[in-house]
Amino acid sequence: MTDRTSPPAAFDAPIDSKEEPFDPLRLCVYTTIGLLAWLLTPALVVSVFSGMALVAYFKARKRGLVRSRCKLGDTRLVMAYLGLAFVSGVVFTIYTIAGLL
Repeated sequence: MTDRTSPPAAFDAPIDSKEEPFDPLRLCVYTTIGLLAWLLTPALVVSVFSGMALVAYFKARKRGLVRSRCKLGDTRLVMAYLGLAFVSGVVFTIYTIAGLL
């Protein structure tokens, strides 16, 4: 059994490894916290966390992770959620900077 709290070096495990792929659930949680904190903080925070999580889930999926412990379950749904959060954060950050809101 792998340590689910292992550092990002776990992403570098060989693809043919018998170990369970690293599940970057914490980054999904951070994105959710960022979305909830959006009322008080800039949307840029959401973009940073969701971007990190999206990259981590993409790498984990390439290494064989199909189901996440995230409430959405399927990694494709998790990545869609993270992608939407990332794009929304970028758009609202641009609008805020441009003074359009």
